[in-house]
Amino acid sequence: MSIVTVQLGQCGNQIGFEVFNALFNDSHCALGLCPKKENEAYQASCKERFFSEEENGVPIARAVLVDMEPKVINQTLLKAAQSGRWKYGQHSGFCQKQGSGNNWAYGYSVHGPKHEESIMNLIRKEVEKCDSLSGFFIIMSMAGGTGSGLGAFVTQNLQDQYSSSLKMNQIIWPYGTGEVIVQNYNSILTLSHLYRSSDTLLVHENDAVHKICAKLMNIKHISFSDINQVLAHQLGSVFQPTYTGEGSFHYRRNPLGIDWQVRPPLTGLPTPGKVSLNKELYFNTSIANLVILRGKDVHSADLGGFKDPALYTSWLAPNDAFNMWKTQRAFSKYEKSAALVSNSQFLVKPLDVIVGKAWNMFASKAYIHQYIKFGIEEEDFLDSFTLLEQVVASYRNL
Repeated sequence: MSIVTVQLGQCGNQIGFEVFNALFNDSHCALGLCPKKENEAYQASCKERFFSEEENGVPIARAVLVDMEPKVINQTLLKAAQSGRWKYGQHSGFCQKQGSGNNWAYGYSVHGPKHEESIMNLIRKEVEKCDSLSGFFIIMSMAGGTGSGLGAFVTQNLQDQYSSSLKMNQIIWPYGTGEVIVQNYNSILTLSHLYRSSDTLLVHENDAVHKICAKLMNIKHISFSDINQVLAHQLGSVFQPTYTGEGSFHYRRNPLGIDWQVRPPLTGLPTPGKVSLNKELYFNTSIANLVILRGKDVHSADLGGFKDPALYTSWLAPNDAFNMWKTQRAFSKYEKSAALVSNSQFLVKPLDVIVGKAWNMFASKAYIHQYIKFGIEEEDFLDSFTLLEQVVASYRNL
């Protein structure tokens, strides 16, 4: 089964390139630390997911690149082609001459409807190349105008046209110190729209990744390229093939692998007697955790700690909330590696901060006119605030 990646805006296209580069480099790494036959199966599974038929022996990324300015897309296409190892399709990019000016409303209400047919046709052509479609991986930022506004519009269209396929949005959380003066407006509008149309949001905070570069990698002068490579490494460690089940040596065909939907009980009441005695200690309460182990000794790894009921909300049994994927095939030259994907209270604080900052600007009517002139009304802002405050409250009450 295959994933079609949609790269949106400057951020989405630059990260998208690094993701495909990391996936290709890993799958063709000679140090897989596993038997040749297994390594070949791993490579074949990766290729089926992320690359289509070869052209002159060079795999083509299953991707559509969208930006409202040509510079980044042209650079991205050229960079991939010059690698000589993989490339993007000849007609996989869509760009225009005018950007969105960091205005979510312009990306969503102007560029979206104007270019809807062209963009969705590119995506449809990419889908038609897949023998079996698993879903869409949409890479975008929240702070700007094209990635966020147009990204929300495209995701909505994908939900309308491919309702049975999973839509997974990877969103870049802006620096807390601020990159764009209206980034908090753009962020709440993006999140509220994706909440309604996306199945899964994978969130990376720029501040957290910046800290990894500075403290763990000792990079003195951190560039966006450094940050994007860390993001790509983390995403690759999640999306590369893993075994289908405990004790299995067959790679799962579905790269998105699990049911990402969380279903609270109809009563909404906790199950009596389930809460661990350790619950008195503070935990970052989770709804779901997925651990992915790769490399040496994966079958002897003890993950019992992830099954402690104290880690999870009272209305979910750990067996329902915890998933584990494994493969003996190493990732990116590391003898052993582990990745954790967690749906938890971790984002409550940054989400609350962004909503609070946006509300303070909204209460003073700052910059609202720039959104109203492109069709976003005050009522749209209020709907976004209401929805996100409900999300914050729901996570706080886990």
